[in-house]
Amino acid sequence: MGKRKIWAFPFICLMLCFILVLSACSSKDSSSDGKAESAEFNKEGLPIVDDQVTLEFVSPKAPLAPKYDEMEIFNTLEEETNVKIEWSNIPDDGYEEKKNLMLASGDLPDAFYSAKFTDLDIVKYGQNGTLIPLEDLIEEHAPNIQKLFEKRPELKSMVTAPDGHIYTLPRAEEAGLGAVPNFMSINKTWLDELGLEMPTTLEEYHDVLVAFKEKDPNGNGKQDEVPLSFMFNFWTGNFGDMFAAFNMPDNVDHRIVRDGEVIYTAVQPEYKEAIDYYHQWMEEGLIDKESFTQDVSQYFAKGKNEKYGSYIWWESEEVVGPELKDDYVLLPPLEGPSGDKVVGRSNYSDYSRGEFAITSANANPEITMRWVDQLYETKMSAQINWGPIGTIFEEKDGKLVLKEQPDDVVMGELRQKVAPNGPVAILKEDFEETVEMEPRAKQRLEDLNSIYAPYLEDENYPQIFFSPDELDEINRLEVDIKEFTNQKKAQWLMEGGVNEEWDSYNKQLEDMGLSRLMEIYQDGLDRFKKNQ
Repeated sequence: MGKRKIWAFPFICLMLCFILVLSACSSKDSSSDGKAESAEFNKEGLPIVDDQVTLEFVSPKAPLAPKYDEMEIFNTLEEETNVKIEWSNIPDDGYEEKKNLMLASGDLPDAFYSAKFTDLDIVKYGQNGTLIPLEDLIEEHAPNIQKLFEKRPELKSMVTAPDGHIYTLPRAEEAGLGAVPNFMSINKTWLDELGLEMPTTLEEYHDVLVAFKEKDPNGNGKQDEVPLSFMFNFWTGNFGDMFAAFNMPDNVDHRIVRDGEVIYTAVQPEYKEAIDYYHQWMEEGLIDKESFTQDVSQYFAKGKNEKYGSYIWWESEEVVGPELKDDYVLLPPLEGPSGDKVVGRSNYSDYSRGEFAITSANANPEITMRWVDQLYETKMSAQINWGPIGTIFEEKDGKLVLKEQPDDVVMGELRQKVAPNGPVAILKEDFEETVEMEPRAKQRLEDLNSIYAPYLEDENYPQIFFSPDELDEINRLEVDIKEFTNQKKAQWLMEGGVNEEWDSYNKQLEDMGLSRLMEIYQDGLDRFKKNQ
């Protein structure tokens, strides 16, 4: 027995050494398979590489958009740069979930395009190394982005995380339209058909909606008219601005700023009064019940079937189509029961961060930065944002001007098919010197200035980059608070009961941490103002 032990010892050692050698070899092979070697590239000019390089990008895409490898603008970029992008496009609806899964699992593409990263995503995945810092890459390989940061230092400040690194690239479209995305339209043809005047107060508007419902203005012999429809809590088409007539404009955040004070709209007495008032409209059948559940295609389909007396959206043609768009006009702000005439602001900005990020899986970050920097050249930005030269634009005297489109073309739909959007910069002066503004955007700007601007709230909540601890607390508190608020808002509008449940509702929000949440937002706003 003892002799067998003496013999076995060197044999076991030999086997262990063999296993360790095999393991080391295996580990080395695995490592080399996991990350490609960096490719040679040209530091200036085009193409970026002489021998084609392929990068893998993940991006959401709009419902009508083709896969991005079928988009003319990206095929042109591939020819110019010799960098091929292998696109993994995810429909908008499922993008958030799949993006989070990829980030958490470490199964990463080379970059996320139109990344839609939240501040928490940026801080969390920047600090743990999933997203790489970009500031040195920008300084060495991105002259267009550097120029943008020199012109708009606030953009650089906006994308700089609290730890001093830049993990994502920005988007800027200084058209000045983000503040008011909820234009109210009314069927002028039906008003004329019924001999009604344009309403100026909430009560007059109510009476018009009653007439739309009862007097068959579309003349088909059926009571199938929809007096008023909207998209509940959607970024545009939102009913929140109707609360402005009660001097408490609501928005998707339920958060406004007045005289430097952050206010949660959904606990104010005016909000309760508005809910109670509009519930009566629901009871009278003046508000489309599907407003709380419909998706965009359902909303648009009813509009194109000549059903709407009034609706909320940012562009008529998208909702009712080119044949009916001239039947509708914008409804000016209405005077509320106490004489208030107010237009709310969204907290949207002409700027956003989180548009493009390079991951730690990327073996060619320099090439990737050189590729994305092309998008920040003004004329390329315009094409990425609206569509390519030849389809959307033509060049005249060095300026991109819009091509005339056939009458049956809906620009919002065409744009989805030919323009991917993403990390771009079109500044205010670019609209004057280099790129013609779309007619529909130009029209919205004129409407905004002439109809809504005189009654517009002075302030909105700016884009503030919170600290990791603040972000963590906001994320922990706000999701449940907003969900509860939205659930009760929809329930009270449809079924009533706001007066009976108001006190318990307020208590529950307090128990959920509403005061602490508002305190964080107030601290952020105070800090932002102090640093200006």
